[in-house]
Amino acid sequence: MKILKKNLADEVTWQYDSEVLRRDDNSITVEAFFNREDMPFQEIVLKRNDRFVETFYFDKWYNIFEIYDRDDGKLKGWYCNITKPAIIEVDSVSYVDLALDLWVSANGKQTILDEDEMEELKLGEVLKEKVYAGLYELQTFFNQKNPLP
Repeated sequence: MKILKKNLADEVTWQYDSEVLRRDDNSITVEAFFNREDMPFQEIVLKRNDRFVETFYFDKWYNIFEIYDRDDGKLKGWYCNITKPAIIEVDSVSYVDLALDLWVSANGKQTILDEDEMEELKLGEVLKEKVYAGLYELQTFFNQKNPLP
């Protein structure tokens, strides 16, 4: 399954391959492996070949990437993109990235990322409301999930 990240102009800005793990009426979950060089991020290091279990929703304004270390398999955290609802086709999943992100570390600490980038997009009020509603839904989900320390 090809994953296509798009900008507001519907242009593909990043793409990669994945394997479908499960699919239901509202979502699809795939497995992919980090395909960039090792890079520090928040309190972790994202490493080439870290395992990403990515869930895309047809009816929600975000996706959730659960990240596992390539060496010991331990959960590093969840990277959540605020997006328009995903479009699922026979051989691809595409989503329009709206810049705002939420990082949730394995111990449950939440960090909002890229608010400045979102502001640069000059989203209309209706779209901005959907962005913040998606962020709030994610924050509530992770507050209730109580990730393991």
